Amino acid sequence: MQELDDYINKVQTLPPAPRILPQLLALLHQDNVNADRIVELITLDPGLTASVLRLSNSAYFACGAPVETVLESVQRLGFNQVYKLVVAVSGAHLLNGPQKGYGLNAGELWEHSITAAVAAQFIAQDRQEDENLAFTAALLHDLGKIVLAEALEHIYTRLIEENRSQQSALIETEKRLLGVQHAEIGGRLLARWKFPQKIVDAVWHHHQPEQAGSARRLAAQVYLGNMIAYFLGYGYGYEAFALRGRADALHLLELKPEALPQFMIRTLDKLHLLETLVGMKA
Repeated sequence: MQELDDYINKVQTLPPAPRILPQLLALLHQDNVNADRIVELITLDPGLTASVLRLSNSAYFACGAPVETVLESVQRLGFNQVYKLVVAVSGAHLLNGPQKGYGLNAGELWEHSITAAVAAQFIAQDRQEDENLAFTAALLHDLGKIVLAEALEHIYTRLIEENRSQQSALIETEKRLLGVQHAEIGGRLLARWKFPQKIVDAVWHHHQPEQAGSARRLAAQVYLGNMIAYFLGYGYGYEAFALRGRADALHLLELKPEALPQFMIRTLDKLHLLETLVGMKA
């Protein structure tokens, strides 16, 4: 743990913490939550407030008079839908930049992450589990790459060569070259940002879901969402050559491989909507 903290503390530019997400998640799990508290949290960020209002008034959601306040958005769309809009907007701000250490151009990490989030959400719905946790964990599963990308940028060629020559997975190559890997860095950063322990564990172990303890089913949803994003072409850079499939994620969720194409179709359909709402390419 100290090794991870030391590494994070040495990074010159850390991504800004999406501070309201853990608080909104906590409210989601309360009975009879007060809408005023939801509004108060969202309106602390003027940019986020503007984005929520813009999305609420988009052609997809618009009905009747335009929404003028966040409270009206919550009342019209419901807290669950507004929460996902907040997560998507926050994720776009965090993940949209280029990550040259991974061979990722601007927007590519975001596209991969939102695709994984949508797929994980559908898997959670199918398994009758918490879709908001799945959406959030999958959206943030590669957060650690933002932290490691700067260091990897200087050894990108070596990263590719080592991975291809040794036929190892991405996290193994990262660990060998840097002493840390992106999943554990992402998990540790989320813990420092006070995200729920289940999300921390799911992100930390999203490449080995069976190691995530009580969060192993959530980690499996994130793992499969990640794989579906790659299957659909939303995964670029050198990591596309470093994928290693794991059947244990399917076993953990009691899913058969034949279920994946249906999740892929539903994910693609949803991505066309997100292209309009949040501005991602599809």
